[in-house]
Formats: sequence, structure tokens, C-alpha cells
Amino acid sequence: MIHPGEEHPFDSIDEHLLRRRKSAKWALYGDDVLPAWVAEMDFPLAEPIGRALREAIDAGDTGYASPGAFGDDFAAWARATWSWEVDPIDVRLVPDVVTGIAEVLRAATLPGDGVVIEPPVYPPFAGTVRALERRVVEAPLARTEAGWEPDLAAIERAYAGGARVHLLCSPQNPTGIVLPQATLARLAELADAHGVLVVSDEIHAPLVLPGASHVPLHTVSEVARRRSIVLTSASKAWNIAGLKAAFIVGAPGEPRRVLARIPPETAFHAGHLGVIATRAAFLHGGPWLSQAIVAIDRNRRLLADLLAAELPRIGYVAPMASYLAWLDCRALGLGDDPACHFLERGRVALSSGPTFGSQGAGFARLNIATSRTLLEEAVRRMARSI
Repeated sequence: MIHPGEEHPFDSIDEHLLRRRKSAKWALYGDDVLPAWVAEMDFPLAEPIGRALREAIDAGDTGYASPGAFGDDFAAWARATWSWEVDPIDVRLVPDVVTGIAEVLRAATLPGDGVVIEPPVYPPFAGTVRALERRVVEAPLARTEAGWEPDLAAIERAYAGGARVHLLCSPQNPTGIVLPQATLARLAELADAHGVLVVSDEIHAPLVLPGASHVPLHTVSEVARRRSIVLTSASKAWNIAGLKAAFIVGAPGEPRRVLARIPPETAFHAGHLGVIATRAAFLHGGPWLSQAIVAIDRNRRLLADLLAAELPRIGYVAPMASYLAWLDCRALGLGDDPACHFLERGRVALSSGPTFGSQGAGFARLNIATSRTLLEEAVRRMARSI
């Protein structure tokens, strides 16, 4: 751990070099806007991943993805990281987690079936459900003095009302909460009682920060294992989302039967370079990930200090996982979408709160996976805009 005022090796990030990137984060807005919105890190690429990609390109190895030993590598990583025993045959390659969600919904539900989400939550959850002509059933997160938590009573009502699937975000985006084992166990019991399949998006799990522990849903209980499917990827933890590789993890019983209904050609839509990068991450990316977590932990505490000094009316509960800060801007009187104000008046781009559901009105999401200097500049621009 380092203190908010201490330097980290990633603080050497140079804004001029970052602006040479052509990814969505840096390409969407003009050079006068500081981007702090989409979930891309500004951190340098892990060298083992860069090396593996360079070797592939030098060899002309840029064809179609082959799952190969992909399942074995993830199973070894899961066992070492969370004591999660995964059978490699239950690991299915997909291009990204959202594609995985869509394929599972196609395999497990019919048009008109209810799918539970817990807003405020990652916007593609609701968008994917609606695009597939399934029905969104909301069980909003409950507000507490400490932040947010699942509303188990609302979830049970949704299950009892006939929902077929529950899209769970664990760790949660945008609030950054990490769900306790007892909560997950109760959720699994409710799902089992009502015949609901829980589809758990655990993409942010490798980025759990000091003071919290991620519990993969499959490890909670035998009930949880037979009532759930897990989706995850190395994309957030190692900043390789553009390379397109993620995976669905099933288990014996109904989860395995659902996976069997997913078209086998889906795996070949993933990126071959994504598979190469993911394997390098699991095999050799641990030290870099540890460094990234140290930087994010420092930044979440630094943000608390910066907001207290410059924007004390913004409510902020430091995330327990990942690098996304959910900011309660309602006391500033900036309307339902304060991100619009910060963009127009402060020239800093945050994610729009209302896109996470109506519960996000008055909120904005700030990406803190950057250098100390750029985080300070983002808050300075926000304060100047008020």
C-alpha cells in the first residue's frame, strides 16, 4: 500500500502519449477534453502481454481464434486465485462478456421471459435484454449508510413473479461493491426455490482491492453451482478489451445443458490475439496486476481527499473493486445528468449516471485508472465548472 500523496511507477504516464491512442476513450472527444469515462485504463500494457502479441505478429499469427488450452489456463488461474475448481470442459470462449450474456439468454429463455437486473447497473444489461425481446425486471440495489447492497426482498419478489434469469454484476459496476458470501448463498437459495438461472458477470473480479475478497458464485455452495453460469474475462484487469476474448463458465447440470445450446462457432468470433493476450495474462501477468491494484487503491483514497478539498458536496463511497468511482452529485443541483455539465463546462468526460438506470439520476461515474496528475486534473476541472 502507498499513501495518497506517494508516487507510483504508473504516474509517469504522459498525456501526450496517451492522446496517440486511437481507442474509444481517447478518440471520442477533442483534445481539449480529458476523458475519464469508459472502462479503459491509462496504465501501460503488461510487458508479458506485449511480448506475446509482438511474437504473434512477427510470426504472422493473426488468423482465427482457437480455444486450445484456454480452459486449462483459466482453470489454473481460478484455482490459484480463488480456490475455484473449474472443469476446463465447462469453459466456453466468446468475444466478450456482453456477447456471452446474449448467447446465454438465447439458450436459456424465450422472447417475453423476465430477466432480473439490479440498477444502477452496467447499461448493456438492460439493452441486451430488450434487444433480444426479453422483459427487463428491475430489483434496484438498496441504499444504505455505507453505500449500496442487493435488495434480497425485491429479488425474491422478482423471482416469484416468474423471472427466468437473473443478470448479476459481481463485483458491481458502477458502485464497486463486492458481494459477501452470505448474500450470494441466500441469492442461490432463492434462485433454486424459484427455478431461476443466475448469470453472474464477474469481469471485475481480478481487480478486488485491499480490504475486500471476491467470492466466485460457483464456490458458494452446491446449490449456487447448479443454478448459475459465470461470465468473465481478462479484459478489465489487464486492459485488453479491444482484443476480444472472454469466456462463459458452466457446471454440471442445467448450466452445462445451457452451454451446450450455444452455437459452437461462437468461439471462432473471438479474437485470436485476445486469446494470446489472455493466456499471457493468466500465466505471466500477476506481477503487473499487483502493481495496477496498488495504483488503483492509492487513487481511490486520493480521490476521497481531492473531493473533500474541492467538491465536498459530492457523495463518494470508495469502490471495493475495480477503478470506477460512482459519484453522487445530487447536492450540486446539476440535474439528472451531471456528466453533461462537467463535459460542457469543465471539459472532462465522465459516464452518464442515468444510462445505468433511473436510479443513476444525479450521479456520474469517474474512471480513476490513470496517473495521479491526470486524476488531480480531472477533479480540478470538475470543481472549476461549478
